[in-house]
Amino acid sequence: MKPLFHKVSLQLESSYNIRHDRKPHFVGIWHYHPELELHYVIKGEGLSFIGNTIRNFSPGDIVLLGENLPHTFRCKEEYHQNNPDLEIEVIVMHFLPDCLGPQFLSLPDAHHLNKLFEKARSGLSFTGTTAKKLAVLMRQILQVSGLERIITVLSILRTMAESEEFDIISSGSGIFYRSSEADNIKLNKIYNYTLANYRKDLTLTEIASVSNLSVTSFCRYFKLMTRKTYYHFLIEIRISHACRALVEDKAPTEQICSDCGFNNVSNFYRHFKRVTGMTPFDYKRKYLNKVMVH
Repeated sequence: MKPLFHKVSLQLESSYNIRHDRKPHFVGIWHYHPELELHYVIKGEGLSFIGNTIRNFSPGDIVLLGENLPHTFRCKEEYHQNNPDLEIEVIVMHFLPDCLGPQFLSLPDAHHLNKLFEKARSGLSFTGTTAKKLAVLMRQILQVSGLERIITVLSILRTMAESEEFDIISSGSGIFYRSSEADNIKLNKIYNYTLANYRKDLTLTEIASVSNLSVTSFCRYFKLMTRKTYYHFLIEIRISHACRALVEDKAPTEQICSDCGFNNVSNFYRHFKRVTGMTPFDYKRKYLNKVMVH
């Protein structure tokens, strides 16, 4: 999907920026920027689209997005219904690779940072003890200024650079294309319509009409932009919602199958295994065991 270039507003006196947001929901736009982005979710749930990967986000998630890695975050439907009990709260840090000075990365002691920034081009999701340390530091950085803030930035970078507790988010390493404003509007219409209607039996005719294209032109256009068919994109959306429903453990698998737009249980199991690498039962058991350990 062609992302829109986004200009990050960095502070005039530094090449990094810290932002603490509390809002009813994300206004997600598929975009990219040359700054790296460290994103800590304190409250809120939904889907993140990072590179070529669709995944759930929830409180405690900490991800590092590399230079020009396209991304957007969309919260669950409930957040768009003006529910006063629900809000999104995140701390976001944007920084350039040379945020500590143009010569800093040339120092021998900084070679771990160069490796970190290279890995971040695919997106990193931090876990375990590292995620807990980063959460503390991200909250701390809001309370300090001057040299103390620089020291905290260094602590954050060191914690990430020295850690092996992370998952690589996006499997694609190809080039993501710059988009025109018209492309961005068209793709976000497709995107929004799919998220609002993924439970329905969506047809190519219906979704192509959203973008004012013929079915043939739409299929060619969508494959060019996303490097996947619309059908595979729709399946990934449905499976992501199924994953969240499974870990919430409030409904039987057969009901989750139907609620997420699958009209056939065996079909659901087949697609779930293809996308996640495990069965719905194994996925739920793995998550619940992880929760019990913590």
